[in-house]
Amino acid sequence: MKFFLDSAKIDEITYAINNWHIDGITTNPRHIMNSGITRGEFIKEIKKIVYGTSITVSVEVNPHLEKKNDILKEAQILAAESENFVIKIPAFEEGLNAVYDLNQLGIKTNVTLVFNAVQAIQASKMGAYYISPFVGWREERGEMNINFVSDIVKIIKNYGFKTEVLIAAIRTAKQITEAAICGADIVTAGFDVYKNAFENPFTEMGLKIFSDSWDKTKSD
Repeated sequence: MKFFLDSAKIDEITYAINNWHIDGITTNPRHIMNSGITRGEFIKEIKKIVYGTSITVSVEVNPHLEKKNDILKEAQILAAESENFVIKIPAFEEGLNAVYDLNQLGIKTNVTLVFNAVQAIQASKMGAYYISPFVGWREERGEMNINFVSDIVKIIKNYGFKTEVLIAAIRTAKQITEAAICGADIVTAGFDVYKNAFENPFTEMGLKIFSDSWDKTKSD
């Protein structure tokens, strides 16, 4: 499984790449807003950080765009900024039509805001590089995610789609584990989610026990 960082904060991204060897980065307009820098500044900085690596960066088109041709135009401009960029496009009809055309042009896309298996199928048929089913938003509203994720993964494998399943809106270590059990290719989560998931109080307790024992043991 690949771990992507869901963030537009340059300090978090740099830390995650250097210390966690993160596989990719996902962003959205809210992350850009929370980063404290403009979209242009983010693009300028992230291009330098990932240049010469295999790290993909999912960057989103303007969510106000409703027509295929407008989405295509902006997607091509974004894609030209960096070979590492994968263009995020929402899972609605005009957006999915744009995904088809972008695939014909060799531009990688990440279909976002996927909330049911049929959206995932259509995005895959249109040639999406990634599809991003959202689990956190569903769970916050009382929806179960195990079958949601496993059904999508099974469908993609059943029909041999090349699309990778990228589970998004991850909120907990439990959701990361569930996505892995279901066979998802990728999860994307925020910095604090990973930080909490990579640590455990029992590990800290065990380390203290072993350290205290070490100190009480006579050296040769």
